[in-house]
Amino acid sequence: MIRARGLNGVRALVNAFLSVAFWRYVVVGLVSNGLLYLAYLGLVAAFLGPKTAASVTYACGVAQTFWFNRAWSFGHQGHAGLALLRYITVYWAGYLLNMLLLYVLVDIYGWDHRWVQAAMVLGLAVLIFLALRFWAFRLESGAS
Repeated sequence: MIRARGLNGVRALVNAFLSVAFWRYVVVGLVSNGLLYLAYLGLVAAFLGPKTAASVTYACGVAQTFWFNRAWSFGHQGHAGLALLRYITVYWAGYLLNMLLLYVLVDIYGWDHRWVQAAMVLGLAVLIFLALRFWAFRLESGAS
């Protein structure tokens, strides 16, 4: 029984990454993160530190992508308020992980912030997609 559940979980993950929702999420993410990464680099070059610039661009990204992801990527028609609360929670967790890794890898180990942030964009995108797919934009019970 445990093995069957494990296989169903693996199938669910594979299906998630093969879905239209995933590829739409990728399009939204590429456009948004590409523009936001350029803004991040510009803010750091102009006057902000890496963590402040990442905070500003992260908040802008969350605000703009909710509507695109909810309507187009996931086609979610459930309760918008609940989805927004879950969306913000997912992105808040991603933000905390981003800040922790910037602190550890840049401030403590001295790695180049540009490479750390670029890697975080990619890694967090996968984790956030899974959280959105299976939690933030899941159908509420009773929805068809």
